[in-house]
Amino acid sequence: MYTILSQDRSSNKRKIDDEFDTAKNYNHVRRKKKSNILMMRHPLGIKPWGNYYFDSKDQFKGDRRGSSLGNIAILTDDLILEILGVLDAKDLLSLGLTSRVFYCFSTFDDLWKQLTIQNYKGDWCWQGSWRKTFLKRSCSEYNLDIFLKPAIHLTDFYSDTLFQPFLCSSTGMNSYLGVENIDRRSNLELNEFIRKYAIPNKPVIITDVVTKWPAFEKWNMEYLVEKYGDVTFRAEAIDIKLRNYAKYCKNTMDESPLYLFDKEFSDKCDGIIDDFSLPEYFEEDFFNIFGVNRPDYRWLIIGPARSGSTFHKDPNSTSAWNAVITGSKKWILYPPDVLPPGVFTSADEAEVTSPVSIMEWHLNFYNETQKSKLRPLEVICKAGEIIFVPNGWWHMVINLEDSIAITQNFVGTWNLRNVLSFLRDKPYQISGFSNLVWPNYEDIHNDFYEKFKKLYPRILNKLESDDYEKKDDKRSSSLWDQLKKSDNKEENEKKGFTFGFLDEE
Repeated sequence: MYTILSQDRSSNKRKIDDEFDTAKNYNHVRRKKKSNILMMRHPLGIKPWGNYYFDSKDQFKGDRRGSSLGNIAILTDDLILEILGVLDAKDLLSLGLTSRVFYCFSTFDDLWKQLTIQNYKGDWCWQGSWRKTFLKRSCSEYNLDIFLKPAIHLTDFYSDTLFQPFLCSSTGMNSYLGVENIDRRSNLELNEFIRKYAIPNKPVIITDVVTKWPAFEKWNMEYLVEKYGDVTFRAEAIDIKLRNYAKYCKNTMDESPLYLFDKEFSDKCDGIIDDFSLPEYFEEDFFNIFGVNRPDYRWLIIGPARSGSTFHKDPNSTSAWNAVITGSKKWILYPPDVLPPGVFTSADEAEVTSPVSIMEWHLNFYNETQKSKLRPLEVICKAGEIIFVPNGWWHMVINLEDSIAITQNFVGTWNLRNVLSFLRDKPYQISGFSNLVWPNYEDIHNDFYEKFKKLYPRILNKLESDDYEKKDDKRSSSLWDQLKKSDNKEENEKKGFTFGFLDEE
């Protein structure tokens, strides 16, 4: 099957030449008519719309869609799926028996994922697909083979909407792993980390921290399931037992797999906190002044290949570190003032729109990044490594294999000014704080400021609080700007600044 990526049926002809070029980037190719085109077969025989122009000798010949859908054929595929999304399982099964094309729509796995999560949250055992998982969970006493085994294979049905998830889940990442342009450091002195990475707000990979943790020797999915298999963790919108999530990770073919991202793991799992320690580079965290009311800051992350996070900035203008225990992760990062291609935001960045899946972004936008003047920073963070993610940086992460990681957000001296400004200027974007403690998020800035002023008056003075309160006066030089002007330790110490964490005397 020849795969041509196209979103608009009417424009396919004029896009064919461009699509041939796009297809050259895939791993499995063959030569036909002097063009390299991906060979990939959908299990039901569904093809993207661009293939119609190759398959049909008669350009006026209709595909199977019209004869199978009747008057509904005038609707877009996305709208048909929206309508089917309000049906229950019984109606979807019945609809799938009416025609071959309706069978393709009614077995679309995202519909069954929605039904499974709506009806059972995380109380299910993975059966290889969402449709099979739902039916086995709800009708385990019946013989469901008639519904679970694909009984058709179409040769003349075309749908970008139905084909795209299959394409994204079947495309490998090998074509996107050639670039690595982030520093990798070992034996990195704290002062050098501050001078070369914290102050310039620059990412870095540190290779000799995680390897010293007990977790690096002990943790893998089998170990965690054996010890914490019956513990319930948060995976996006559901709570699920770890042993059930592990089975899901093992053979899911989801375009965007469920990602376990749990902030309470240290309370749920006895002894797990002893398996890792806070790296010295990130020990300073001024959000600790909130005590037990501090915002969410530390997560256990587990996910299969293709799971991850689309482009975003970390909350509350915090910096972060992410330590990979097992597996590997591909990172793509852009500086705070460079919007990644394919990402759209409101003026205040409160609303962010990007492709629905990470693989979709790679298929449609990655090549553009390699041609632009402002190229992203890219790196593969391997097992035993830790990445420093400076505040404000856009970043996307995808697991290249089943992975386990720990991540933590923090507020240090070098991003304190940005955090204070964020809490003051964007209270409606603040996240992770308890609504019970702060029913009005506009109070968080004042609370933080007053606590900080009481505990660290010298640091606040060095942040030039008068200039901070007059945020629109750009003529005065900030502490941040002064520090960036020089890498000379003696010169900065003369100004009253020290390299290292600024603790009160």
